[in-house]
Amino acid sequence: MRVVSGKYKGRKLESVPGDSTRPILSRLRQSLFDGLGSEIEGASFLDLFAGTGSVGIEALSRGASHVTFVDIEKLAVQTIKKNLHHLDGLHDLDEKKSERLPKVSIHHMDAFSFLRNCQRTFDFIFIAPPQYLGIATEALGTLAERVSLLAGICIVQVDPKEWESVVDYKTLERIRDKRYGNTQFVFYCPKTAE
Repeated sequence: MRVVSGKYKGRKLESVPGDSTRPILSRLRQSLFDGLGSEIEGASFLDLFAGTGSVGIEALSRGASHVTFVDIEKLAVQTIKKNLHHLDGLHDLDEKKSERLPKVSIHHMDAFSFLRNCQRTFDFIFIAPPQYLGIATEALGTLAERVSLLAGICIVQVDPKEWESVVDYKTLERIRDKRYGNTQFVFYCPKTAE
């Protein structure tokens, strides 16, 4: 697995040991970020259920101003740190410090607790939870309750089979879907007041 474009193009990324995460394929990351285009430059990005951190790292590579990584799995957080350590300008990750760098924040915690307690706003939120547990819908419901966290677009990665029912959120509007085989990206933005 490698960074597919931008400043860190070609950099190798490690996988999380075991089967607790489902890394996104490089070609899917390429398609996703090509679709976002230059909007990612200067943006704040939340990689929720971050796993290897590959999506957030891709955002950094393409010019995001700040990326926040959140994962509850200890091995995932360790892998994110290893992957960030190999990127230029991000060598100063220290296990004993606050985990904060000018461009990066890493949170070893439950995604729902993070959403309920976060005090910042993100231009992009990427949600790729474990499949078939209803977590994607639950995460969107939590975000809908705290829609002030989202200034731009929320992207949810799911298997199309688990996304059969469309949930209507009072504060989030589904704006488009992109399907690539057994992966579907569903895009949301905050609803505008009528």
